[in-house]
Amino acid sequence: MATPKWADLHLHTRWSDGTLDLAGMVARAKGVGLSAIAITDHDTIGPELTSPVAYHSGIEVICGVEVKADVGGERGEILGYFLSPGHPALGELVRWMAEARRQRMEAMVRLCQEVLGEEITVSEVLAGAAGSVGRPHLAAVLVQRGLARDYEDAFRRFLASGTPCYVPLPRPTSRQVIAAIRAAGGVASLAHPCFLSLADWEGTLTALVGEGLAGAEVYYPYEASRQPRHADPVSVAGIVRKLGLIPTGGSDDHGPGSVKDAIGSVRVPYAPVVEELRASSSVR
Repeated sequence: MATPKWADLHLHTRWSDGTLDLAGMVARAKGVGLSAIAITDHDTIGPELTSPVAYHSGIEVICGVEVKADVGGERGEILGYFLSPGHPALGELVRWMAEARRQRMEAMVRLCQEVLGEEITVSEVLAGAAGSVGRPHLAAVLVQRGLARDYEDAFRRFLASGTPCYVPLPRPTSRQVIAAIRAAGGVASLAHPCFLSLADWEGTLTALVGEGLAGAEVYYPYEASRQPRHADPVSVAGIVRKLGLIPTGGSDDHGPGSVKDAIGSVRVPYAPVVEELRASSSVR
């Protein structure tokens, strides 16, 4: 009998808000016995990903992305897998999100200046971002300046929704994101669905299937998350199976010293999950 293979299909690198480059992530994946990983940085694809799938030190590396989106009227995220990174539709979406993130960060920095009385600058925050800029980069500046004890303290007091320096990030519709992912030859999956507060789960997922969604994240470390959970994972998994969606998943790891150091905490079966994702993509 063949030895089971495992994957982690939700990982972030330094090109968004992770702490490691691709080589570092591959080394950690080998260390915890994974056969495949997907790099799903926020709203961007780092320059280390040059093809829909590649092999590094024996690890299958899938080119992915995690894009903010309006999902059924809620602030959600869509994952993309087996993407052609240079596709124009994907590039247009990434550029739109980069500008939205920059404008949002400018607004958050202005609020931090007012609330904290510190001359924090946008350039100071951008200096810590290799690619897509986000709240963790601002949190790092607050920690470095002694204005917060650590990342968790920075988010709790200043950067989380409902705190004095928070500004929501504009998001495209789920239809727009899924269309760009599919145009780039990829497969779209709904990220950590149980964080969404939806009145009609089956109706929303059915509508997303109509937009081209092919999967939903079933394997996820909800028990370790500080975000409120609005649905039962078992119930949502049942709807995913009923609708014939591919049950994707991953640890949402951001690397050592980050907001979430969790690689290996979620192990997604390579067969059939990765095999079904590949078959649904343009990769042959």
